[in-house]
Amino acid sequence: MKNPIVILAVLGAFILCSQAAHAQYNGESRLAVGGYGEVAFSRNFYSDHVYRYSSASLHSGEAHNRFDIPHAVIYLGYDFGKGWTMQTEIEFEHLGTGTEVEKEFEEAGEWESEVERGGEVELEQFWLQKSFFPALNVRAGHLVVPVGGLNNRHEPLNFFTVYRPEGEFTILPSTWHDTGISVWGQVGRWRYELMLVSGLDAMMFTRDNFIKNGAHTPFPFQVANNPGLAVRIDKAFGFGLDLGLSAYFGNTFDNTFPYEASKASYIADATGTLGVAAFDFRYCGKNLIIRGNADSGMLSDAAAISKYKSSKGAASGSPYSDTPVGDRALAAGIEAGYDIFSFIPIKDREQKLYVFARGEHYNPYIADSGQGTYGYTEKTRVAAGINWFPIPEIAVKAEYSYRFLSGEYNPEPSVNLGIAYMGFFKH
Repeated sequence: MKNPIVILAVLGAFILCSQAAHAQYNGESRLAVGGYGEVAFSRNFYSDHVYRYSSASLHSGEAHNRFDIPHAVIYLGYDFGKGWTMQTEIEFEHLGTGTEVEKEFEEAGEWESEVERGGEVELEQFWLQKSFFPALNVRAGHLVVPVGGLNNRHEPLNFFTVYRPEGEFTILPSTWHDTGISVWGQVGRWRYELMLVSGLDAMMFTRDNFIKNGAHTPFPFQVANNPGLAVRIDKAFGFGLDLGLSAYFGNTFDNTFPYEASKASYIADATGTLGVAAFDFRYCGKNLIIRGNADSGMLSDAAAISKYKSSKGAASGSPYSDTPVGDRALAAGIEAGYDIFSFIPIKDREQKLYVFARGEHYNPYIADSGQGTYGYTEKTRVAAGINWFPIPEIAVKAEYSYRFLSGEYNPEPSVNLGIAYMGFFKH
């Protein structure tokens, strides 16, 4: 219990539960408690060596195994009444993180602090909301940015694969969360959301992940020199089809710490203007589920930012990546699953067994002629497997996947197994 976020989470839960008990006594239930989590095992039939791409011929035929707990999340929400509500989402990624202190007797008795685990503990949501009526609600605090289908529905029962859909997970922050204000509402089958947030940091963009790390500040605060604007519109049709359009826009350069007023001429006028556009859909029929996405991002001044990042990333202890960033990125994918239990006369009709297939193509680094090329960033992945739902809140997953790269690189097949849950324990 040394982590301050964990301590705050437990204390907050105690306070909310005490208030909820009082509300229950008065015939009300104002507390909402929920969460989701995943456990995964992978047998990867390819090398995890750092030079597996630059020296591909030396690392063919290698394999490795991994256990992981990608996400374990706790939701806490409370209805204060009169339209005021709050919600928190505390996420532990890869078993959380921690350090340990020990006395090194072999090194003159010095005390040393070492990383114990390499995961993360994050406060992904913490907001207060005032609801005026269904078409107008205002949130302020730390919010999920619902750009892309994955960020809008990132819980593990909303995709068939053991891990999150690879394309969007590679090029966009996931789960994308930022501090700001949101206005949202629902009118009939339409839903909209408009957000103003602190913005992304171009110094954290990378070759292998485009803007994915731009929302992760290494500092104890979020720089907001260049706020970002996000928008999402959803339409639900009456026959099980949902369509979504989302976008993000903002300048990303000079949105870091410390701010430098004077720079070299090649970077003096750079803004790092970022535009992201995404489309996603979901169809849920009686026994059939189909989901898909298409995402595209464009970044101005990518070559100049890459050069500047390289100079700063070389500094001792710098939190910045010194890899280049491309001026474009894309990801597109589609998956479909059919419940074969619909053919079988079983007593428990709540159980479902989906046989699924997924295909996706993505590239986080599409650069202009002035930058270097890295052929291994462009990937196509196909996967097929099953999802067994013994009850609606739990899924047991198994899949075989195959990642295709260009001819000079080794293919990357794998077998993945997982179990996941998602639900509200009290609402």
